Amino acid sequence: MRKIINSTYITLDGAVEDPHLWPGLGDSAKAVSFEIQMELLDACDAILMGRRTYESFAAAWPTRSGDRMSDTINAMRKQVVSTTLRDPSWNNTHVIGGEAVEKIRALKMQSGKDIVQYGLGPLSFTMLEHGLLDEVRLWVHPNILGKSGPRTSHFLDCPPAQFELASSRALPNGIVILNYGCTPRA
Repeated sequence: MRKIINSTYITLDGAVEDPHLWPGLGDSAKAVSFEIQMELLDACDAILMGRRTYESFAAAWPTRSGDRMSDTINAMRKQVVSTTLRDPSWNNTHVIGGEAVEKIRALKMQSGKDIVQYGLGPLSFTMLEHGLLDEVRLWVHPNILGKSGPRTSHFLDCPPAQFELASSRALPNGIVILNYGCTPRA
C-alpha cells in the first residue's frame, strides 16, 4: 500500500500559511533543503492537496521550469480535494469531489510510489481522523511571526492525534525537520 506523506513548513508559533513571506534564513541550507525535498519527490508519483494549497501552488509552479524540482512537480499527477474547484488549469490535475475519504483510501491502494501532501489543514485533519495519513514531516522554522502570524491556533479543528518520532535533522540555517509516523486512532 502506498503511503501518504505530509510535508509542511511551520513556524514556532504555528503558522503554516504563506511561507514565502516569512523572514529569510539565508542560503546556508539551500542545497541540503533541495536534496531533502527532491528525495521525497523522487519517492512519490502523485501530489495530494486541498483547494487552498492547490490555488497557491497552481499560481506559482506552472510559471517555473528548467530546474529539477519545478519540472518534477509540474509533471506529477496532482489530486485536489475540493467540492468547489471546477476545470483546474494546472496540467495533470484531477479533482476529488464528494466521498473524498473513500477516494483517498482507493488512491492509497493503487500501485505506484508514495503520495506527497503539501499543506496542513482541513484535508490533513480529515485524513488523520480516518487513518489515511502515514507520516508528517514538519520543517520547523525558527521564526515567531507574532502580530503578523496566526490569530488562532491552526490546530483547533484537528482531531486528537498522536505521533511517533521517526527521525529529526537540524539544518545549518536553524530549520529542524521532524519526521513523525502517524499512530492510528484507538
